[in-house]
Amino acid sequence: MAPGHVAYGMRASFGTSHVGPEHVIAWERGTHVPDAAEFTALAGALWCQPSELMGHPRTLLEHRIARGVSAEDVARATGLTLDAYLAMEESGQWAGDKRQSVHLGEVLSLPPRDFIAITRLEDELARLLAEAVSTRWQAHIRDIAKLVSMERRDLKGPLSAMHQEYQGLMAATLSRAGGTTASGEDGRRFIENIVDQFWTRLPGSSPA
Repeated sequence: MAPGHVAYGMRASFGTSHVGPEHVIAWERGTHVPDAAEFTALAGALWCQPSELMGHPRTLLEHRIARGVSAEDVARATGLTLDAYLAMEESGQWAGDKRQSVHLGEVLSLPPRDFIAITRLEDELARLLAEAVSTRWQAHIRDIAKLVSMERRDLKGPLSAMHQEYQGLMAATLSRAGGTTASGEDGRRFIENIVDQFWTRLPGSSPA
């Protein structure tokens, strides 16, 4: 398809009357970026899903476009006004409460890793995971499962393995230090990267 064919398809079927061949050429060259409506129309003209034209979505806007959901539908599902939701989308900062966050995850079908990133719950997840590996992971599995919207049975293996690895690092630190606390550098690095450690151990987890 030539740029003119793509532009015509967008105008004829998706109402983007302002789009001409020069727009398509600019998008191809990367000198301009289509807005949300243009991007959706472009995907339609090319007979593909919006997600097929982008990499892994990262922002709230990208996730919505990738799944073909309107801003009105997201606002309705989360109980927000359209203006309030669009303001969050424009700023890239989700500011909904826990109930609204759950509904956001449902309407956009967000995988756990994307849900945590979009709703800015990574610090809370890191805190829970650090407590789980440094104490008894069984005592924290319920809260972690609720936070990431997963079944507890799917978290037993990853949490148990992380607990064993962290405890092994700390035991080695004590051994090297002759029974004192030492620096615990390996353990510190493990805790600093604990959220990434968690995601990589989940079955079927894809990179963010």
